[in-house]
Amino acid sequence: MYGRHAFKFGRGWAKMAGIEFPRMRRGDMKFLLLEVLKEGPRHGYEIISELEQRFRGYRPSPGSVYPTLQMLEEGGFVTGQEVEGKKVYTITEAGLKLLEERGERPAEEPCGTHPAVELRESLRKLASAVIDGARGTDEATVNRINAILNKARKEVYAILAE
Repeated sequence: MYGRHAFKFGRGWAKMAGIEFPRMRRGDMKFLLLEVLKEGPRHGYEIISELEQRFRGYRPSPGSVYPTLQMLEEGGFVTGQEVEGKKVYTITEAGLKLLEERGERPAEEPCGTHPAVELRESLRKLASAVIDGARGTDEATVNRINAILNKARKEVYAILAE
């Protein structure tokens, strides 16, 4: 697979490498969504992006966010309104009360602090730079990029051999 989706590194790469990231505990997602909406109305992808910024390396799937938003809406904890073709969610008084009843428990990082999270992001950035560098460039540039990659691979193996 080539193009902009060629180098997306999700949980699959880590699982193949034997790295397990802790998952979010059952029921925590609703409180994270309410905490984000407490700051102001947002649509689903804005909420997902906000959670990704708060929890380095964790990006909740739309399949976990949207059903939870629907459940919160059905429970009266948020309202959803169509704005410019996107459904924008706003926390209600009942949602604020639910957060208040929960208390001031800080949200735990869903992915923990596993150092592989930073590796994944670095690898994604490197892959993107390599692909960008290989497009439409001359053979000499491609050879230089290839030499850098081979050197980096050898250095990583040298570290692992220590």
